Amino acid sequence: MNTHRIATTRLGGPTGPEVGVQGLGCMGMNFGYGPTDAAEARATLERALELGVTMYDTADAYADGENERFLAPFVNAHRDEIVIATKFALAIDPEDSTKRVINNDPAYIRGCVENSLRRLGVDVIDLYYMHRRDLSIPIEETVGVMAELVAAGKVRQLGLSEVTGDELRTAQAVHPIAAVQSEWSLFSRDIEAGVVPAVAETGATLVAYSPLGRGFLTGAFASAEKELSSNDFRRQQPRFNGANAEANGALLDPVREIARTRGVTLGQVALAWVQQQAKVHGLSVVPIPGTRKRSRVEENTAATQLVLSADELALLDPIAGQVAGPRYADMGFTSAGRE
Repeated sequence: MNTHRIATTRLGGPTGPEVGVQGLGCMGMNFGYGPTDAAEARATLERALELGVTMYDTADAYADGENERFLAPFVNAHRDEIVIATKFALAIDPEDSTKRVINNDPAYIRGCVENSLRRLGVDVIDLYYMHRRDLSIPIEETVGVMAELVAAGKVRQLGLSEVTGDELRTAQAVHPIAAVQSEWSLFSRDIEAGVVPAVAETGATLVAYSPLGRGFLTGAFASAEKELSSNDFRRQQPRFNGANAEANGALLDPVREIARTRGVTLGQVALAWVQQQAKVHGLSVVPIPGTRKRSRVEENTAATQLVLSADELALLDPIAGQVAGPRYADMGFTSAGRE
């Protein structure tokens, strides 16, 4: 059993709150990844905190707010020990309840923060993200509304998810941005061209979501459509299905080789690679792998102690350039193409 407490970093620069160098993505606690055990998920939250994980990530879009409600008892039991991050912008399509639309309308944002505060049972949200960018509204306007929430004492720090480097710089001129959340893993490295340099330049923290490639990098499944439950959203993601999944599975061979040599898991190699990008690129990086099992939290946090050699990094370097399929079927949900 892993008993080592992870190291810490500052969220959003030297004056920001101290957080563990690994956070916890909480979406899967009750949403998106098939059946779950609520009791084990709650025990996982507690175990993560014991190991030094202090940033917990949710969003109002996860289970239509139920994910925030699920976290509320834990958040309030440990209010002074943790940073709670949530998001706005993904709304239910009024014409099709099975679809999401991006909404950055000022009135909508103001309503969202009130709803999240209520569901979480807190007076202030530590880190509030724009979940996705509505291209019809200038980002200066969106961040301006978010800044009002800080001035009103409803939010402590601001974050942006899936933005470009230039969008970050524009936002930063309106109000300090503490964190940028983007997908970053051995399978997804497009942000290194523009976003990562901008994050380093502004002093924000890069919060890496899906650092385990939605679990694919751990070898937990080889084909979403064949192995995962019907309500698991990975069945809708191109990389994990059909010929793409078969091709991408073969890309794990270098990960397996390193894991075998080091006596660690595939997931630990993948997480160690993301953690190590902090030194490679000169910025603060906090991956937020999602899990609802205590054993996985112990495995994931242990990866913060694994340092890959230059030869191992070189072995892993070509993987992202060979990945088959886009991250999402609907590319409007990423910053791809806007750089």
